[in-house]
Amino acid sequence: QVQLQESGPGLVKPSQTVSLTCTVSGVSITTTYYYWSWIRQPPGKGLEWIVNIRHSGGTYYNPSLESRTSISRDTSKNQFTLHLSSATPEDTAVYYCTGGDAYTYWGQGAQVTVSS
Repeated sequence: QVQLQESGPGLVKPSQTVSLTCTVSGVSITTTYYYWSWIRQPPGKGLEWIVNIRHSGGTYYNPSLESRTSISRDTSKNQFTLHLSSATPEDTAVYYCTGGDAYTYWGQGAQVTVSS
């Protein structure tokens, strides 16, 4: 059974960095053709894709967030991590990690609030 679990601080001050880790179990994040993503949903709005990291380590960023976003992975721990710098209240959202061959697997989501 594949499971994804987001972890990280739920409250971040403006100008700080949102850092979230997704721990994957039941499948390797290096599985060929799989890619792993971060997606968020601000309150009252739709889903917004942030970034993908492929099984090979290649990355693809939402152009509107690229300048503030980085993603990394630790294959030994089967984890991938999002960093979103210079946070503002507009970054308040539920953040989901997802992955597989077509957003097959989803975490339960992590609420991140950006507030002083």
